[in-house]
Amino acid sequence: MSWNLISLGEITNIRTGKLDANASSANGEYPFFTCAREPLKISSFSYNCECVLVAGNGDLNVKYYNGKFDAYQRTYIIESKSKEVLDVRYLFHFLDKYLVKLREQSIGGIIKYIKLGNLTEAKIPLPPLAEQRRIASILDQADELRQKRQQAIEKLDQLLQATFIDMFGDPVSNPKGWDLVRVGEVVNEFIGGKNIECPDESDSDYKILKVSAVTSKVYKPHESKFAPNTFEPNPLAIVEKGDLLFSRANTTELVAATAYVWETPENIVLPDKLWKFSISDESKVNKLYLWDLFKNIEFRNELSKLSSGTSGSMKNISKGKLNELKMPLPPKELQDKFAEFSTKLWGQIKTFQQSSDSLDSLFNSLQNQAFNGTL
Repeated sequence: MSWNLISLGEITNIRTGKLDANASSANGEYPFFTCAREPLKISSFSYNCECVLVAGNGDLNVKYYNGKFDAYQRTYIIESKSKEVLDVRYLFHFLDKYLVKLREQSIGGIIKYIKLGNLTEAKIPLPPLAEQRRIASILDQADELRQKRQQAIEKLDQLLQATFIDMFGDPVSNPKGWDLVRVGEVVNEFIGGKNIECPDESDSDYKILKVSAVTSKVYKPHESKFAPNTFEPNPLAIVEKGDLLFSRANTTELVAATAYVWETPENIVLPDKLWKFSISDESKVNKLYLWDLFKNIEFRNELSKLSSGTSGSMKNISKGKLNELKMPLPPKELQDKFAEFSTKLWGQIKTFQQSSDSLDSLFNSLQNQAFNGTL
């Protein structure tokens, strides 16, 4: 079935938020949409509408919202000019699929961004309104199945975080009185790769990780690009099973994201913006303890304070500052006990993730059918 392709600029109103990323309020009543996947909170609102929100830089993503909210200045707010012409849920699902194209069109150095024209010039297939609503309903139901599986994974992760707090206490206030040491006392080096310009096509055996490979705090080796044909990596920068990876440069919300490598394909190489922990004396610290320490929200706030940068969308953490940060160091036996529990729990999470990946494949197939007129 063939439908007319219409430019989004003809049938939508597109604007951006006005606020800085630090305008959030922890106890705010309204959502505050930034470029991160999860919204923050804010005490006031500037918008009250049904819309689709597209992150304009960093971790490009798409969200749907209907109600009162506010938005960061690099977040695009897209409304249907007429809901009798364009259903907003249909628009959301189209843009969710169109993210692949937006990422290809993004420009910039370390932090990629999209321009307004990337959205206004996007061509959306426009079937009759009833068909839009039917498509949106099918995709909503399929997406709900995906979300339920993802929620189950998140609950297991929450259990792990709760167990960490139960065993070790808040790592910042340190109520259990563990010894405090500098990060540099347990991590002897942070090893990174080089800034490599990756071509669109290559016969190289090596792939260079993107920063997005760790931003979800779970290692994603498919978030990578082929290296140039002549690329020869530093052997120390090759990712191996058991590595702990750290994002030393990213947006305010995503800097300092940390991910543990349970398994990895061969020949995956670090870029310059990702480091791996090199620990010479593992009798002092367990990497799985370190991982959950660095994932802990209170400790991550301390990590974020180390970041610097003139741009509101890009922050950097230096090795010097990170090495000087104080961290609690419980007895190694207790760390190992936590690591044993973590390993078992992540075994369950892996099983759930495989099911989630299957649902993602099904959803992607439905998306393809929906927008080529075969659903």
